[in-house]
Amino acid sequence: MKVHIVGAGRAGRSFEAALSGTGIAVDLIPGRSSADVLSVAARGCDAVLIAVPDRYVAGVAALIGPEGSAVVLHCSGSLGLDALGPAEIHPRRGSIHPLATLPDPVIGSLRLRGGTFFAVSGDQIATDLALALGGQPIVVAPEQRARYHAAACIASNHLVALLGQVQRVAAEAGLPLEAFVPLARGALDDVTMLGPAGALTGPAARGDHPTLEAHRAAIDPSERDGYDAGVVLASRLAAERDGLTVADPSAADASSVPSSTSAGGPHWS
Repeated sequence: MKVHIVGAGRAGRSFEAALSGTGIAVDLIPGRSSADVLSVAARGCDAVLIAVPDRYVAGVAALIGPEGSAVVLHCSGSLGLDALGPAEIHPRRGSIHPLATLPDPVIGSLRLRGGTFFAVSGDQIATDLALALGGQPIVVAPEQRARYHAAACIASNHLVALLGQVQRVAAEAGLPLEAFVPLARGALDDVTMLGPAGALTGPAARGDHPTLEAHRAAIDPSERDGYDAGVVLASRLAAERDGLTVADPSAADASSVPSSTSAGGPHWS
């Protein structure tokens, strides 16, 4: 198999290194190549993988000319196959999105070949590439693409943002982030073994309202919205764990979830 990758950023170079390591022939084409170069990007290969930022996928796909049976793919998590243009132009098309962060080509290629999950759709070659990388393909229906990508961002981006808050709050107490990272790793391990509800601990989970109030009083006011949001999510999970039906997450437990007041914002009664 031969694959042409359009895009020489972190994703493109990570895929290049990972696929080359499986014995697949790979050529890398910079995403900012001329229209003439992109027009023949699918020539002489089995698949061309568009690995450029989401906002450029449609424009790049529109420049790639149809070439025999070559499949045109993208590796965006949020975009559907319609981003590749009309099916009349690229009848064989698909997508392959890794559930992994690709911070640089070395780490990225290791993660791509580390048994990761790949969201695939469209042509069978997307699944074949995921399997060639030793990954676990999962099919995401087009109408579920936005939900899938939202979950991926929560699992990765939001988690990192939460640890940024940990760093700030810990720094106010004169403590380093490194002291709390093993705690976060342990919590993730617990989720893997027990599921989120089984892994949940802490004052919001057990209804320890005085401790929640003490936390809010101690942290900088600029951090309270983020903290309150975490308590809402923990309270919702605790309610689900205890078999309660929660139509409105903000009302899962009036005694433990923040409610607005006319003076002072959220509080716990």
